[in-house]
Amino acid sequence: MCQRAAVYLPDAIDGARVLVTVKTYPQPSGKYGELVCTAGLLDGEKWIRVYPVSAELISSDERLPKYSWIRLNLKRKGADFRPESYSPTDGIDGPIMLDGHIGTSGLWSERRRYVEAEVFESMTDLIALSRKQPPKSLATLQPREIVDFVCEPAARDWRSQWLAQSSQGNMFSVKAEGRTKPRHLVRKLPFNYYYEFLTRGDTRPRRLKIEDWEIGALFLSCLHRADGDETLANRLVRDKYYSEFCSKKDLLLFLGTTLKNHWVSRNPFLIIGVFYPPSGRQSVLL
Repeated sequence: MCQRAAVYLPDAIDGARVLVTVKTYPQPSGKYGELVCTAGLLDGEKWIRVYPVSAELISSDERLPKYSWIRLNLKRKGADFRPESYSPTDGIDGPIMLDGHIGTSGLWSERRRYVEAEVFESMTDLIALSRKQPPKSLATLQPREIVDFVCEPAARDWRSQWLAQSSQGNMFSVKAEGRTKPRHLVRKLPFNYYYEFLTRGDTRPRRLKIEDWEIGALFLSCLHRADGDETLANRLVRDKYYSEFCSKKDLLLFLGTTLKNHWVSRNPFLIIGVFYPPSGRQSVLL
C-alpha cells in the first residue's frame, strides 16, 4: 500500500494542472447558484478536490469533458480538514484554462496509466486510511464483484428553500455589462442509484450511492429517448451501468467522502465517478 507524506500538498498551488476524472451532479446553492464538485489528479499523480466550481463553467461535456487537463490557481479550503480539498483562488467563476484532453480513440491505455497508478482492492483498508491523519478522502477502488445495480425513488423536487431563492431571483450570474440573468436550477433527479459490490475480504455486499454527473445526464437522455417513461429510462440506465459495464468493461470506482459525514459514518465514501475502459487487452489496443 502506498505511503503518503505528512504534508499532502502545499496550501497554495498557482497554475495547478489537473486531469479531471470526476464531476458530480450539480447541487443548488442559495449564494452561488449551482455548484459542481470536481476531482482529479494533480499533474496526473495526486488526488485533488476542487470545490466550489460553477456548474456553468465545468459540468457541460461540450465545454469541459472528463479527462480534460485544466489549469487554475488553487488554495487550500480552510474549513475542510480533508487534505485533498482546494478551492479556486479566483472564485467560483474564475478562469479555468483547458490544457488538453485525453480522448478514447487509441487513448484508453493513457487514461489507465494515470487512473491505475494507485488502486485499492479492499474497502476495509480504505476506510481505515480515512480515519488516520492525514485522512484519505479520495481514492480509486477495484471491486471484486458487482453484485447489483439498484435504483430507488428520491425526492422529486429540490428543497423548498432552494426553489424559493431561485424564484425570488437570488440565484443570478452577473454579465459583463453589469446586468444580471437568472440561473435556472438543473433538473432534480427523482431517483437515487447505487452499486452493491464486494471487495477483497468482504463477506457480504456493500452499498454505495452513485453521485456522478454522468449517471444523471444518462438518465435524462434515456428519459428523452423513452418519451418520458421513467421505468424504461431506468431500465436503459441499468443496461449501461450493470449489464454493459460489468460484462464488457474493467470497472473501477472513484470514491470520495463528504465533509459532513467523513468522521461520523461507518463508511464515509460515496461513488463520485466510474472508470470503464474496455476489458483486458482490448483497452490497450483501442
